[in-house]
Amino acid sequence: MKREMRPNGRTTPVPPLGPAAHRRLAKPRGVVPIGGSPSRPAWCMSGIMCAPAPAPRDAPAWPLVLGIETSCDETACAVVDGTGTVRAEAVLSQLDEHAPFGGVVPEIAARSHLEHVDRLMTRVMTQAGATYGELDGVAATAGPGLIGGVMVGLMTAKAVALAHGKPLLAVNHLAAHALTARLTDTVPFPYLLLLVSGGHCQILVVEAVDRFRRLGTTIDDAAGEAFDKVAKMLGLGYPGGPAVERWAARGNAGRFAFPRPLKGRPGCDFSFSGLKTAVRQAAESLPPGPFAEADLADLAAGFQAALIDSLGDRLEHGLQAFTASHPEGRHLVVAGGVAANSALRAALLARAEAHGLALVAPPPRLCTDNAVMVAWAGIERLRQGLIDPLDVAPRPRWPLDPHAPPAGGTRPPAPPAGEAGTKA
Repeated sequence: MKREMRPNGRTTPVPPLGPAAHRRLAKPRGVVPIGGSPSRPAWCMSGIMCAPAPAPRDAPAWPLVLGIETSCDETACAVVDGTGTVRAEAVLSQLDEHAPFGGVVPEIAARSHLEHVDRLMTRVMTQAGATYGELDGVAATAGPGLIGGVMVGLMTAKAVALAHGKPLLAVNHLAAHALTARLTDTVPFPYLLLLVSGGHCQILVVEAVDRFRRLGTTIDDAAGEAFDKVAKMLGLGYPGGPAVERWAARGNAGRFAFPRPLKGRPGCDFSFSGLKTAVRQAAESLPPGPFAEADLADLAAGFQAALIDSLGDRLEHGLQAFTASHPEGRHLVVAGGVAANSALRAALLARAEAHGLALVAPPPRLCTDNAVMVAWAGIERLRQGLIDPLDVAPRPRWPLDPHAPPAGGTRPPAPPAGEAGTKA
């Protein structure tokens, strides 16, 4: 039986459709809802966009958006309105399917999305007490991610948008992570973002809904990828991030002298492959046989401390650059799956306060992949009139800053004013 991942992290069998159940998050106090119900043309053919029309000022809940997330190993759907109210959400975890392999198998993930996305979509619409005709837009992750899964979610959203004459909102998965802080807190633009997930590790200045300026990225492994690989190396289970954090909580971080890659060097790029190699060498230096629990705890603690120190060192350069170029900025935001790590949050809080910034970290359940963030990113795009045609293509790779140089390279001149962010 498929199992549904609840917000508390526990898995329970997916029950049949029940009565409406509403979930509410803190309203983004700094966001004033604008706009209104979109026009509903009979057809939205390829290359034609269903554009929203202005809404009456007495419509604070506009827009109402369905979000669909299928970029990796969670199938998720959510209905969110413009006040930040999560009308309904559901996440179907594929952990049981991928755990025997120690990582995500793309073919298994895509087939699972295809099997379950319609049921989850029907479930959240029923729980939200809404009809498809009452939606103001349909948002789906269009990349980056595992292309098979991305195609499933995006094609589902296209079908709903076409059948009901709704605007399609093709959401960048990384942008959805980046904008989640504006759902849960008052975070005006610009702000500095540390994006740390299984596939990405970047420092960006978020200047607008569709405009990002990358300051640094990883030159090898992402932070979440390093967590997963070390966990697999030590036999701690999958997913690796939570497993390493649990073991690290009872270990001695100072027992092993692990390196802090690139520490002290200029720039904001990251590197974690050397740290991963050092952990493997330390593990191989221990007596043969199964690891003692104390050894596992100390290895996990040492690795986690080194990775967090490395993140902090590279972020320090980003903080200095951000406060110099954007003195009006007031927030450091951390997002992505690794942002759920409590030790990382504590370290980032101290650095943010040292620069006079407030740290904003979404609730842990909104740091991992979910459809709430996709729906909210769709709301942000709809408010700006960023509507997508029905022939928009899924993208396995989709950089937030298309003008950024390769890791370790030199950034080319910024594009002329007015060209940095284009409407989809």
